Amino acid sequence: MLQVVQAFDRDHIAELPMDDAAALERKLTIARKRFEDRGGWLKAHQRVAVLHRLAELVAGQREMFAMLIAREGGKPYTDALVETDRAIDGIRAAADLLRTRGGTEIPMGLTRASEGRRAWTILEPIGVIAAISAFNHPLNLIVHQIAPAIATGCPVIVKPATATPLCCVELVRLVLEAGMPEGWVQTLLPESRDLSGAFASDPRVAFLSFIGSGAVGWRLRANLAPGTRCALEHGGVAPVIVDRTADIDAIIEPLAKGGYYHAGQVCVSVQRIYVQETLKDVFVERFAEHVGRLRVGDPRLAETEVGPLIQPAEAARVARWVEEAVSGGARLIGGGRLSDTTLAPAILVDPPAQAKVSREEVFGPVTCVFGFTDLDDAIREANALPVAFQSSIFTRDLAVALDAAERLDASAVMVNDHTAFRTDWMPFAGRRTSGYGVGGIPYTAREMTAEKMIVFRS
Repeated sequence: MLQVVQAFDRDHIAELPMDDAAALERKLTIARKRFEDRGGWLKAHQRVAVLHRLAELVAGQREMFAMLIAREGGKPYTDALVETDRAIDGIRAAADLLRTRGGTEIPMGLTRASEGRRAWTILEPIGVIAAISAFNHPLNLIVHQIAPAIATGCPVIVKPATATPLCCVELVRLVLEAGMPEGWVQTLLPESRDLSGAFASDPRVAFLSFIGSGAVGWRLRANLAPGTRCALEHGGVAPVIVDRTADIDAIIEPLAKGGYYHAGQVCVSVQRIYVQETLKDVFVERFAEHVGRLRVGDPRLAETEVGPLIQPAEAARVARWVEEAVSGGARLIGGGRLSDTTLAPAILVDPPAQAKVSREEVFGPVTCVFGFTDLDDAIREANALPVAFQSSIFTRDLAVALDAAERLDASAVMVNDHTAFRTDWMPFAGRRTSGYGVGGIPYTAREMTAEKMIVFRS
């Protein structure tokens, strides 16, 4: 049995039965049969109706989902309400896709050999979807995998993070209540890591959607069956550049939000802040003052702004990384272990270039501040790591903004906003070791379809 506990105090919430190899085989067999039975596919208007009804059901359970997110995932309740609202909107967005998605006409008659023909493409569901999700957005990330699958007509089996399975289980229950026939959306709780690998690499899987660590994602991709497509969403070490023209008073709050939202457990959390030297001292002073006022504690309380890390082992790891940076010469502001699961938000000024906090994803409530004199140097440092996801620059100089936006190695560059900004309809993708493929509701739906061309000869 899988024991589910509260992230904050490790109190027991629930226990769930886990799936063995026989259960995995049953679920894959059912999903494949649903896909092969074309006569049993739901019509587009039926899938739209399911999604609309699902959005209503989730909205009716808004408070329950928010509290469940706070309990199992440790996200502060206020932010958990925002995640729930995003999930509801994402479900509706998936339904709206069906009003506009379609194929394209392929020109014919451009050569003598193509005369007398008309051609166009149609979009078909790609097949069985294997979805593996992460803990940090236990409702919204599942929506990003399930809702596009429903919209495109793909059977989907979703494996939530073992630390946060309850939102997924509840959402799948509501999918069935919304009218989705049995077997089209299933939950998988494999009893071993090997079984998770077998799930992803099964030849009946047409598309793998993976959200999690790069080490796991790249290994799964290497073992995919021939022909299986995938999208991988990993992490980053998000850089921010503060130009000499930036309004210090205006940037403190967004940078604190971007760095300490969900205790920094977001793949695009602000981690490396490069500040022009003439502004560095005043920035550090004001940033530290703001961060020091962040309220850390029980995520179920409305006043909490920074909750726990997902596991005590993660809190211990982040604390070790901070100690390593301080031993190497970094100046520490704030920080410290408050309990087995919570850390006070920390700022590290000028950590060594080779310290883990400077090179690897912290995934904790830590930001690093570095000074620079030349913008070229800041951009070079921002681009120096093998990860590349979202980045940002704060400036009031349009030329600087445009120049940095073009030169920063990132899939998205935020100007005068933090790196963790995201809407669910925009493309969301890591470059280099940070990921493969493109996420976001409409982009995931496109990945879950196969284009078929039809040519008529008159």
